[in-house]
Amino acid sequence: MSILSRNHVQLSGREGGPVMVFAHGFGCDQAMWRYLTPAFADRYRIVVFDYVGHGKSELAAYDRERYDSLGGYAQDVLEVLDALDAESVVFVGHSVSSMIGALAAIQQPHRFESLVMIGPSPRYLDDDSAGYVGGFRTEDLHGLLDSMDSNYLGWSSAMAPVIMGNGDRPELGEELTNSFCRTDPSIAQQFARVTFFSDNRADLPKVPVRSLVLQCTADVIAPEVVGQYVHAHLPESEYVLLSATGHCPHLSAPAETIAAMQGFC
Repeated sequence: MSILSRNHVQLSGREGGPVMVFAHGFGCDQAMWRYLTPAFADRYRIVVFDYVGHGKSELAAYDRERYDSLGGYAQDVLEVLDALDAESVVFVGHSVSSMIGALAAIQQPHRFESLVMIGPSPRYLDDDSAGYVGGFRTEDLHGLLDSMDSNYLGWSSAMAPVIMGNGDRPELGEELTNSFCRTDPSIAQQFARVTFFSDNRADLPKVPVRSLVLQCTADVIAPEVVGQYVHAHLPESEYVLLSATGHCPHLSAPAETIAAMQGFC
């Protein structure tokens, strides 16, 4: 199969324009970007895709060994960019895709012009020895993963609204729940383990391009102290604390997210 079909790559926007790639987070797919991409379509060639195992990607291409680290997903990104012959890309990553984009940029700097990180976290676990606050204790993550293993659909129904926040708009939590439930449970469980137990703090100083860190308030997955840490350890970054709450401002507050991106891109 081709790389473009493997990752269900879709193109829109200005033909021949600079490339802007949107990379979704855990349990999601490219549809999550539908409120943001039109705002940039007049300037950029828009690229959206699904990681293998998500959305309309080719499930047959899923390899548990390859995707047992974030490096496997970074390889997906680089293979997509190579297939498109894309360079000097603006890479927009949500949540774990922020670190995936950072890893890809470190490997092939010529492919990237800048990174937009929405709700990034280089490590979700607290590290008391280093004074690092990630937001989770080891027992918290083991409990979360055990719950996923025992009842993935139930876990999705309970956790997605918490991750989304914005309890006064239940339709947002329902959308994220439905997205989680469309993901193959075994793939979601492995991706969750890879995500939550990754540690990319040492990679931040190696990022060779400028970055924008977009941080929400009341984000239970990546709290404000984490976004501040990311900003402080990137060589060249800007930090914007959004008024938006929760972990998915591209869905809950697209206008504010767009405005912050337009001020950077």
